Amino acid sequence: MPDDGLGAPAPGDLSGREARTTEGTAPDAWPARAGDGAAGASSAAVAPLLPHEETERWEERMRQVAAGFVDRPRAAVEEADRALEEIAARFGEAVTRRRRSLRMSWEDGEERGPANETDTEQLRLAMRDYRDLAERLLRS
Repeated sequence: MPDDGLGAPAPGDLSGREARTTEGTAPDAWPARAGDGAAGASSAAVAPLLPHEETERWEERMRQVAAGFVDRPRAAVEEADRALEEIAARFGEAVTRRRRSLRMSWEDGEERGPANETDTEQLRLAMRDYRDLAERLLRS
């Protein structure tokens, strides 16, 4: 199926409010995610926010916390709260790093002056990556 360059079907494949092109795409009508059929998603857009090994360590820690619930319920819940706070902080750091990387991908053109402005393709890829990251955060 042809797409609009951001991963959504071409305007002729959709009707009404869903029809969109790369120019003038409304923020509340973003195209489908890369995982929904878009070709060529960047590896950074689909890479996990935390390394697999770290995710496994957090999962193991939460299993150990849950196992301690029987003997010390309050202590286990307090530990689960602390662990969740640390996990959320790690995701916050990961999102900040990802945003910094995305911003660098399109802001470089502005620093070189109007003659070398960031090209539309580079901006399209950045927009796709921003959308993918936002949707991953909202749907996970």
